[in-house]
Amino acid sequence: MVEPFCGGLSVSLGLKPQNALLNDINPALINFYQQIQRGLTLNIILENDETLYYEHRELFNLLNMGNIEQEKSAQLFYYLNRTGYNGLCRFNKSGGYNVPFGRYKKINYQRDFLHYRGQFNKWEFTHKDFSELELLDNDFIYADPPYDVPFRQYYQKGFSWDDQERLAEHLSKHKGPVVLSNQATNKIKKLYKSLGFKLHYIDAPRRISCKANGRQAVKEVLALRGI
Repeated sequence: MVEPFCGGLSVSLGLKPQNALLNDINPALINFYQQIQRGLTLNIILENDETLYYEHRELFNLLNMGNIEQEKSAQLFYYLNRTGYNGLCRFNKSGGYNVPFGRYKKINYQRDFLHYRGQFNKWEFTHKDFSELELLDNDFIYADPPYDVPFRQYYQKGFSWDDQERLAEHLSKHKGPVVLSNQATNKIKKLYKSLGFKLHYIDAPRRISCKANGRQAVKEVLALRGI
């Protein structure tokens, strides 16, 4: 199994493939997973406190952008993702993590991730552009790129319409099975159809809105080839 945009690993952790190539353009995320492979435990202060949050965010940005102290950077990345606003992972164009402090009443933090280590050690984690992944003809690919929506700043480089086209064209040439997901915008549907993908539509809830009545279902498209 190959995930060019592995994100939170929901698909891989659900399917639990014996072997997997899991990639993401966000180096902080991949570093976190690689540190779990090494037996990551947390020894930083973990408190749902606004002052501490911004201190940890400043230190994380220093370490992450300098590519230093990767084990501590991974600890801070976990803390920020658990404590920040609505679980967002967002970077500005300079590469700085800029999610504001969250508004949770209580957070249950984990001190270690040893229960994931056995599964993670069977998988390969990489940080590169999707086009650079070395694929076998029979690899099953599940690609869940940043969606065709106004907000795409999960990493400093973003994900442009040119990237959407480049990804779809790249996956249309793969000889093995492919599942590609995205928001069902008219541009996306037209692009995928033009490349011979079979389209299926689902209703998917949105959980980013700060107001419950703003978390409405939207149409997503699953584009299939070789399945």
